[in-house]
Amino acid sequence: VLRFEANVSVRPCGSHELGTRTEIKNLNSFRALTRAVAYEIERQIDVVRAGGTVVQETLGWDEVHQRTFSQRSKEQAHDYRYFPEPDLPPLAIDRGWVEEIRAQLPELPDAKYERFIHELGVPENDARILVEDRALADFFEAAATVYQGPPAAVSKWIVGELTYLMNREDVTLETLQVEPAALAALAQLVDRGTINQNSAKRVLEEMVLTGKAPDAIVRERGLAQISDSDALSAVVTEVIEAHPAEVESYLAGKTSVLQWFMGQVMRVTRGRAKPQKVRQLLQEALESRREGPPQ
Repeated sequence: VLRFEANVSVRPCGSHELGTRTEIKNLNSFRALTRAVAYEIERQIDVVRAGGTVVQETLGWDEVHQRTFSQRSKEQAHDYRYFPEPDLPPLAIDRGWVEEIRAQLPELPDAKYERFIHELGVPENDARILVEDRALADFFEAAATVYQGPPAAVSKWIVGELTYLMNREDVTLETLQVEPAALAALAQLVDRGTINQNSAKRVLEEMVLTGKAPDAIVRERGLAQISDSDALSAVVTEVIEAHPAEVESYLAGKTSVLQWFMGQVMRVTRGRAKPQKVRQLLQEALESRREGPPQ
């Protein structure tokens, strides 16, 4: 059975001087190692805060009571009988060489995580998921570079939608047919009001399956939002004329009926009507009925 020995010491924050060390012997699992070290850290902190002195000693771990216990106390450093290893000469590493090597390292995940949050405004959860996979983080940065908007909007599409579709279709980044610029273009279509969020999800799904460009899919599927006032006004009038009872309810003060009318317009237009425009036109048309129906 593999066994561990853990050495534990604590020091005040900001101090460079190590505290007195204790040694926990014969730990037989990673769980025991984790719990024993955590307990011993807290025990030593409590001793120091109470004004006491941590004794250098060998400890055991009581799995039942979840605490360390003394096995051999009053042990001093010389009892360990440290002596130099004659076959290992002193090794002095030049700090300049260390910094030169450090400068050649790629950006590490922790640094990338902090940059995504503080410089790019990416939500913490999104940043955490992105930096777990370097290729995914690179995909995000490539898309965010060409996207004309906040990078957080791109991370939302990647973390919330793209990864879901990739998992569902068993697609990896290596086999993904969607380029970063194409994802940015999709987000841009939503920003411009060309398509709504629901349509954009349908477009992204087809992009993953076919590799087609988002604007091509929008044209082929007829998904562009209808924002033309004349076209929407005609639909609004048709819906209102077909439901006089609901009009009376609205005029009687039941304003929640407005949302029902919006649903009817969206149904007629198959979800393509621009919601903000529909609400405006419905309110205008319904309020005009207070003066009497148009002649």
